[in-house]
Amino acid sequence: MEQFFLKLSIMLVPALMAITCHEVSHGYIADRRGDNTARYLGRLTLNPLKHLDLFGTLMIFIIGIGWAKPVPVNFNNLRRPKTDMIWVAAAGPITNFLLATFSAFVMRALIGATQGVAEGSALATFVDPVTLMLAFSVYINLLLGIFNLIPVPPLDGGRVAVGLLPLRPSMALARLEPFGMIIIIVLVFFTNAFSYVISPALNFGVNLLAGPHSNLVFGVTRLMLK
Repeated sequence: MEQFFLKLSIMLVPALMAITCHEVSHGYIADRRGDNTARYLGRLTLNPLKHLDLFGTLMIFIIGIGWAKPVPVNFNNLRRPKTDMIWVAAAGPITNFLLATFSAFVMRALIGATQGVAEGSALATFVDPVTLMLAFSVYINLLLGIFNLIPVPPLDGGRVAVGLLPLRPSMALARLEPFGMIIIIVLVFFTNAFSYVISPALNFGVNLLAGPHSNLVFGVTRLMLK
């Protein structure tokens, strides 16, 4: 039980921030481009309770990736639906990459500023958990951003692809959306897509952002998902 609460304290805030900011960014860009559905339904808020999907949140603790309730977007309300859809969809992964970058910057600065602090001191007691939260934030935001770039709707990468492709292939890809989650589950759990595509991209991102502290990011993630 103690181990569970340790995991909860380290993972919960970064995970909720990652999925909440991801969803709010979709609604915000849609609102800026003509669709106020998310604003009307009160979903343009950073209050995670407005976006929480219980099962999706539990999945973060089980498999390391989760989801929130999707922010509703009526693409027909957008000023230029096909083009604007690209920006609405891309907003989620872009937000996660920005959060990962910010978390890595603060983590590296915090580690550098507190070198030599005595273990067990009051300062270390405060700094150590924050550093672990930032390390997990780097990982979870990169994972969410990369995963959502899979070019299969309803994932963001799929909707970006629908917006970018010429009309006929765009319509063909859009027709896959009702079966998209089945396709994604098959790709992730029954093929080597994670090992050969997602994992290398994730490793590259962590090494790029965390630099000499990459092992901390991977170490805390392994500990949290054990």
